[in-house]
Amino acid sequence: MLPLMRLELARDAAGSKLPARESGSKLPHSKTVAKMEGIMKLGLINSAWLGTSIGTAEGIHKTKEIGFDAIDIFNDPLDIDIKERRLIKDTCREVALPVISHCCSALGIADFNPAVQRFHVSRCKAYLDFVYELEARNLVLVVGEYIWQQEVIAPKAQWQFAVDNVRTLGDHAASLGVEVAIELEPFKLSIVNSLDKMDRFLKDVDHPAVRANLDISHFALVNTPPEAVPKLRGRIAHVHFSDCDGKVHGDLPPGRGVVNFTPYLQQLKNLGYEGTISIELEYSPQPDKIGEWVTEAYRETDRLMQNLGIRN
Repeated sequence: MLPLMRLELARDAAGSKLPARESGSKLPHSKTVAKMEGIMKLGLINSAWLGTSIGTAEGIHKTKEIGFDAIDIFNDPLDIDIKERRLIKDTCREVALPVISHCCSALGIADFNPAVQRFHVSRCKAYLDFVYELEARNLVLVVGEYIWQQEVIAPKAQWQFAVDNVRTLGDHAASLGVEVAIELEPFKLSIVNSLDKMDRFLKDVDHPAVRANLDISHFALVNTPPEAVPKLRGRIAHVHFSDCDGKVHGDLPPGRGVVNFTPYLQQLKNLGYEGTISIELEYSPQPDKIGEWVTEAYRETDRLMQNLGIRN
């Protein structure tokens, strides 16, 4: 299936558009991740275990034991060696936990220095290669922020740097049969920090292998209502799930903040999204209780999904 898929994506990148879809049905793991129409899977980003005593393999095992269907990886391929890469892949395979996404912050991809841009494009390509190696679906990409309060380098120029470089990454992703999923960041100077900017960015990049990551907590922080989600119809590659206090970035277990998740999940259901909902928990204030923290997040998210009939 994979060679055919790569040929199809390469053909689409060269000219035609991919058909509008939410399920990612022609991407890796499609047979194991989305078997039933309208059903989503529940995943965890392994960054939840950062800063705790739980190592790579143990974190993957615990993710499976708690009940998650899938896992996302947050390990910089330039910072880990081949043994760690094999450990991640082999352990996920051992416990039958498919990798769906790999997460990357490339804050210099819109830097005004060409050498810095080239480094970040090269680094992101290494991430995409790791996505392929892990047989995952996509790379969730943060494209960074405007520098110097937009007072020195024209914002238009920085925007274009990001657009051009992400389009280049789209070509590399397409050649591997994977996707780039752009993250909306809820910060004042983030390049993509609103639904309108996400829409514009995807249109400017104009690449079939570049779509959106819908982070529900971030949507809530920038006051984007659930009713606006259909604006991304056909362009949602992945979903992040966490809570917040409605004022600042939180990455809390659902139920500990103020986000009303059900209307967002209902919109995803209405759109026919069949991908993965990945819980994002980072820098727990009680590292010694991270197991309870993750289990709580799993339990509450599963309850929300079951109530809507979107998880089997």
